[in-house]
Amino acid sequence: VQLQASGGGLVQPGGYLRLTCATSGVTPDHYATGWFRQAPGKEREFVAAIRYNGATTYIDSVKGRFTISRDNAKDTVYLHMNSLKPDDTAVYVCASDMYDRGSSNSRRYESWGQGTLVTVSS
Repeated sequence: VQLQASGGGLVQPGGYLRLTCATSGVTPDHYATGWFRQAPGKEREFVAAIRYNGATTYIDSVKGRFTISRDNAKDTVYLHMNSLKPDDTAVYVCASDMYDRGSSNSRRYESWGQGTLVTVSS
């Protein structure tokens, strides 16, 4: 399984970005996808996850601002990020869970993509 994350960039506080995670290769019928982020000098943290049936989980700090969605026909997951804050600045990475658990625990994810940098600054 290969994952390709894209869509990062520089945005002003209060702005919007959409991240895309495209999955390819041999994939099971049902799998979950999660987004994690790592800011400079900080540990990696869970951001959001979506199961194959569309059930979602978010970290508290992004609830109401971020929305995770998926297009199963395209094996693609999106992270819509609204009202961005400087604290959201990080490298964002997507990962897949072949057991479709949608967990916030990074150990539940078997395959990881490369990161895409999001910088929120004026």
